[in-house]
Amino acid sequence: MTGAITALADGGVVAKRNLIKIIRVPEILVWILLSPIMFVLLFGYVFGGAIETGGVNYREFLIAGIFAQTVVFGATFTGAGIAEDMQKGIIDRFRSLPMSRSAVLVGRTASDIVYNVLSIAIMAATGLLVGWGIRTSFLEALGGFALLLVFAYSFSWVMGYVGLLVPSVDVINNASFMVIMPLTFVANTFVPLESFPTPLRVFAEWNPVSALALSVRELFGNVSPEYTAPDVWSLQNPVLYTLIWAAVIIAIFAPLAVRQYKRAATK
Repeated sequence: MTGAITALADGGVVAKRNLIKIIRVPEILVWILLSPIMFVLLFGYVFGGAIETGGVNYREFLIAGIFAQTVVFGATFTGAGIAEDMQKGIIDRFRSLPMSRSAVLVGRTASDIVYNVLSIAIMAATGLLVGWGIRTSFLEALGGFALLLVFAYSFSWVMGYVGLLVPSVDVINNASFMVIMPLTFVANTFVPLESFPTPLRVFAEWNPVSALALSVRELFGNVSPEYTAPDVWSLQNPVLYTLIWAAVIIAIFAPLAVRQYKRAATK
């Protein structure tokens, strides 16, 4: 118990350091936050008129997918930050301090919750400008935003682990793009699954990003009254499926990341 409290306390100090870094170099955050805005404008105004979404306004359908894509891509911020600290020797400095071995990762993933809150807030403001709206209650909407943050936090542990494995920021940016791009596009983020060929549709139906996007659409009321979810358990129970994935990801990658940090720190 004492060890957990120490890790949280030390992690809080590291999180504060990461947040100060964002404030001092706001250009990094600005350029990262511009990406989801670009996707909204591109898909909403360029492709939106050509995509059939079963009776619901495409821009309302789109925003949930952009939310899901943004929080997954945002996890690369965690991996890139850790890879940069490794490359610059900051991790070695942390190692010399009397602090918990897990504090760096706890602090990094915690500080990135703030980044994700800012990202989601900007996304929501952009969505309102293009015609998106929340059609459900305050509590359901709050649940939608909370689910996005929970999944984002879990995925940060994946990228934190990867950030400790790769030699530079450039490598993690390229590697994460190769994995995250198909994960977020072979899903119901931008188009309904009915348009997919069978092999891709099966993958997309069990893709946790699809469940996250559908969960957010339902919690925000951005689905047609006539909408019927595909006859697969993952999309019949999208909120539960998303939470299961988040729990499994943390259970697997948090210990792996801490172990890899200990190995990296002893080199």
